[in-house]
Amino acid sequence: MLHETIAEVGSGLNGHRAKLRKLLSVPTVTTVVVEYRDRLARFGIEHLEAALAAHGRRITVLDGTDVDDNLVRDVREMLTSMCARVYGRRSVAKRANAAMKAAEVPPR
Repeated sequence: MLHETIAEVGSGLNGHRAKLRKLLSVPTVTTVVVEYRDRLARFGIEHLEAALAAHGRRITVLDGTDVDDNLVRDVREMLTSMCARVYGRRSVAKRANAAMKAAEVPPR
C-alpha cells in the first residue's frame, strides 16, 4: 500500500538532498521505490541497500534493466549525469510525471 509519494528533482551525485535524507530517517518507511537505480544514487547504492536491509527495509527499482558489468554501468551512469546537465530537466520532469501517474493506485 502506498502511503506517501515524495518527489525530488536532484542529481544522484548530490548528497544534499533534504527530502531523501528525511525519508531515510523515518523508521516506518519499509520500502523506497525509485524509477531508476541511478536516480537514487549514482554510486554506492549497494551500501545504501545493505544499510536499509539491516533494519528490515528495502529499495525497489521499477526499471530493472541493469548491466552486469560494473565498468559499463559506471560509465553509463556518468554519461547520464552529464547529459542531464547538458539537456536540462524537461525530459526528467516528463518521465517523473509519467512514473507518478503509473504509481497511482485506484481507490477501492
